Amino acid sequence: MTPQNILEQYGPREAMEYDVVVVGAGPAGLASAIRLKQLAAQQQHEISVCVLEKGSEPGAHILSGAIMDPRALDELLPDWKAQGAPLLQPVTEDQFLFLGEHGARAVPAALQPECFRNHGNYVISLGNVVRWLAQQAESLGVEIFPGFAAAELLVDEAGVVRGVATGNMGVGRDGEPGPNFQLGMELRAKYTVFAEGARGQLGRELIARYRLDAGRDPQSYAIGLKELWEVSPEQARPGRVLHTAGWPLDGSTYGGSFVYHLADNQVAIGFVVGLDYRNPWLSPFEEFQRFKTHPAIRPILDGGKRLGYGARALTAGGILALPKLVFPGGCMVGCEAGFLNASRIKGSHAALKSGMLAAEAIAEALAAGRDGDELDAYPRAFEASWLYTELRRARNFKQWFKKGRLVGTLMTGIEQWLLKGRMPWTVHREQPDHAMLRPAAEMPRIDYPKPDGKVSFDRLSSVFISNTNHEEDQPAHLTLKDASVPVGINLARYAGPEQRYCPAGVYEFVDADDGAKRLQINAQNCVHCKTCDIKDPTQNIVWVAPEGGGGPNYVGM
Repeated sequence: MTPQNILEQYGPREAMEYDVVVVGAGPAGLASAIRLKQLAAQQQHEISVCVLEKGSEPGAHILSGAIMDPRALDELLPDWKAQGAPLLQPVTEDQFLFLGEHGARAVPAALQPECFRNHGNYVISLGNVVRWLAQQAESLGVEIFPGFAAAELLVDEAGVVRGVATGNMGVGRDGEPGPNFQLGMELRAKYTVFAEGARGQLGRELIARYRLDAGRDPQSYAIGLKELWEVSPEQARPGRVLHTAGWPLDGSTYGGSFVYHLADNQVAIGFVVGLDYRNPWLSPFEEFQRFKTHPAIRPILDGGKRLGYGARALTAGGILALPKLVFPGGCMVGCEAGFLNASRIKGSHAALKSGMLAAEAIAEALAAGRDGDELDAYPRAFEASWLYTELRRARNFKQWFKKGRLVGTLMTGIEQWLLKGRMPWTVHREQPDHAMLRPAAEMPRIDYPKPDGKVSFDRLSSVFISNTNHEEDQPAHLTLKDASVPVGINLARYAGPEQRYCPAGVYEFVDADDGAKRLQINAQNCVHCKTCDIKDPTQNIVWVAPEGGGGPNYVGM
């Protein structure tokens, strides 16, 4: 039974009315909600705000490095220190290394570009910051509904977004309503804020429906993989920030690592690989595991204990790939739009600021009695903000690296260190990430070492500590447009790259009954990183939100 048939048989859906519905309880969505309530109090009129979160709680699906620039938080909640915000570890030391296979070369502090300097910033768990922001939002009267995934746009006959509908609960794998079936609910709003994060399901639909990316560069993405470790006291250096480039990636592949020292002997270690890589034999997960064995990195982890693992796609296209931010009845904020500053490896401050700017435009519209129009004040305010200036300075960062690491490093140094971001020309990109993959026969095969179980691990043990869970008897949230494509094209031409670019062991080619190969999708392993939706060379894989509450449950990430 299709969702439409279910609705026809069991409908109509219950509906709730709000002034504003926010989709996603990340930093951008919560900043929007908080700012709306602040402005309502200042203007002495009520603004009803609802936030939907597909995770089991705010922060459950949040994954980031993370170093936080507090500039936007200072603006949103100036008393955040007194209110107990979990920004507890200031950055005390910055270091950047270029890695060879057996050695490392440090960049002198005087030559580090400003974008890699973190004085005044904090090493954080973004998940914990989001949990704290949710508490602040609720104290102001924001209604937060965790465990409810927004699955459908509500669009009227005039093409105006009028809210969203949550997915049906209790539908079996066969598509039939089960004994615990519950029809989804409509959340109707005068304006809807979309804050699903990078490659959001509804954001993807909005961009296509309203052609929001017309005239923009294709969005560029990367996959970020992260582990949280408890290390020996001798290796703990709270506040130390280390970034690396180079080995194990080749010179034509964009990427690098981070090692952030928190308090309590904890270290966040991660690896980022640009999803415009060409070699289908490359596995971002395996590159991460191999990176941890480097002589400059392994001593940090030896004798320690791995506490958590996760993965998430992130936007890296910057201001040149930002879509139009508004459409009739709503707007996009945070990584849904692509506000991350790849040159600084930071997005939380940009997410907060974009959410605040959107909220201010919405509050102004509501005060004027408007409803369902385009919030043109939001992009205008962005273009007048410090965030626009910051992203404009970094506009060429990712583009330089499509010419290789050597050129990328040289030009980034010239642009960011020598010219302070005032490059007189702009470098554009034309191809999306999925179009960059070359046939397997044309690229060198990569043979990865087996994990040692001490600092390097396999996928399944990693997924286990991400606390990922999905109800097994539910419709697959990873679907194929054409079931023949994985074997007929992906396996034949690209050696089945989905079994390598997925960081959670979701995709594997197994023997079919007739002796041929077939693609098996282990959807219960999915950590919601969205990499498959982005990198699949034929764009045949579609990620949609599973039943609310499913997915990872990150702790301290």
